[in-house]
Amino acid sequence: MKTSFVSNLAVQNAMRLTIQQTQAEVVKLQAEVTTGRHADVGVALGGTTSRSLDLQREMARMQTLTTTNAVVTQRLAASQEALETVADAAQSINKVLISLSGSESADQLAIAKTEVTNALSIFTGAVNTSFNGEYLFSGINTDVKPVADYNDPAVSAAKTTFDTELSSYMSANGIASMSDFTASQMDDFISNTLEPLYMGTQWTTDWSQASDQTMTSRISTSEVVASSTTANSDGMRKFALASVIASELLGADVSSEVRSTVSTAAMGYIGEAISGIDAQRSDLGISEARVEKANTSLAAQIKLVTTHISDLEGIDSYEASTRMNTLLTQIETSYTLTSRLQQLSLINFL
Repeated sequence: MKTSFVSNLAVQNAMRLTIQQTQAEVVKLQAEVTTGRHADVGVALGGTTSRSLDLQREMARMQTLTTTNAVVTQRLAASQEALETVADAAQSINKVLISLSGSESADQLAIAKTEVTNALSIFTGAVNTSFNGEYLFSGINTDVKPVADYNDPAVSAAKTTFDTELSSYMSANGIASMSDFTASQMDDFISNTLEPLYMGTQWTTDWSQASDQTMTSRISTSEVVASSTTANSDGMRKFALASVIASELLGADVSSEVRSTVSTAAMGYIGEAISGIDAQRSDLGISEARVEKANTSLAAQIKLVTTHISDLEGIDSYEASTRMNTLLTQIETSYTLTSRLQQLSLINFL
């Protein structure tokens, strides 16, 4: 019989190495139990790692779309609220014009002018609404205020243009004063002088710095929607035109026939403004509905991709916990054995 000798040091080193390996495995299992997925996906999945990465990339893209859609939804809601304010202001002007129909009372005309002026101020404030630092009705020129304030005497280019055009028209047609206007001349002035100023390029000189091009937003992998509107729409222009006609000409020193022409023109323009603004609200409402449907679809896709990722990367948490507890027990046992080995000495047996 041959007896082999093993030193205490060799046994302790072997035990120490085992403890280190077990501790590393415990750390890995702790990470897996915490996250519910493999600690090292690449090692665990091997050749299918690329599929996992593709799914993770798809998940990140859909989550980004969901986040941007939340911003789009808020922008559309803010735009709708502002448009509702503009529509209410247009309705108030319409009511004033209807109630004033045929009246020559100086007091009523003064009140009507005040109400129209107030409505125009409400219009200006609503159209200049900003959200997250961007003007909602500037189209793609989101950093500039869409419309100027007609009632601001210091910087109102539109007011200056109106006064100049009225004076030029009167001079060109031999009209000495407002009271000399005939109904046909007033109709001509409104239709052929004022209207082109608002429906043509002069609008962007006197009133608006907005862009005709509205903002668009991608709401899904295949859908892009208009996420804003512009102050250059026909509805906005005709609101301003009707307001200026009503505030500048209704209370002027003109004949009843001319005042009736002015009132009829203003009512016609404000009616078209209401229709135009309602059309803008409908367009934004369609965008809101599409964003809502896109969010529903994205939520379903995210749930599906999450399931696929879990199938690929997921681990059995119960098994991992059991294995981790077993390893911890082994470590405790190793500590105990190491401690006892350290106590083995001939001196203790002599």
